[in-house]
Amino acid sequence: MQLIFMGPPGAGKGTQAQLLASLWNIPHISTGDILRASVVAKTALGQKAQSYMDAGDLVPDQLLMDLVQERMNQPDASAGWILDGFPRTVPQAAFFDQLLCDVPGAGPKSGKDCALRAVNLDVPDNVLVTRLLSRGRQDDNEQTIRHRLQVYREQTEPLIEFYRDRQQLVAVDGDRSMAEVTAELQQALSGDQICH
Repeated sequence: MQLIFMGPPGAGKGTQAQLLASLWNIPHISTGDILRASVVAKTALGQKAQSYMDAGDLVPDQLLMDLVQERMNQPDASAGWILDGFPRTVPQAAFFDQLLCDVPGAGPKSGKDCALRAVNLDVPDNVLVTRLLSRGRQDDNEQTIRHRLQVYREQTEPLIEFYRDRQQLVAVDGDRSMAEVTAELQQALSGDQICH
């Protein structure tokens, strides 16, 4: 199974991706977690990324692409994965298509059931702001949150149409309890067989 989790900051992408990855025994690949770990470790990539993250801006495409390509080459990703936080722009999505063709074992397997799916969790902005403020992260103040939502609407929302046009989009209402969202995701994706 190859899934991309999309949705605005605070929509619950990470939580749902972790739950489903655990259920299906495939890796949850979160670019946010990888970036934050790089910042803490003060790697060259982390130091470059930190200035963008502190301002609430997206990390430039090339930095993320290098990070994702490295991760997709690891052996555990060959059996399927859930990608959280990438792609965030249409150019990244086009790059990702090429990456799937280049990475051994990561590309589409034979048969319709193994095709890439893009899951979009939709949540109203006022709910997102409340959720993000309650997390208490250092970079989550209301001004930065609203800026991140604006950046998301401008740069990431076009991905919804990109994947809808390709008939790869699974849309889910994320403004419900965690259990309700998980149940709908499992039902929506139950027609897809996990590829091994």
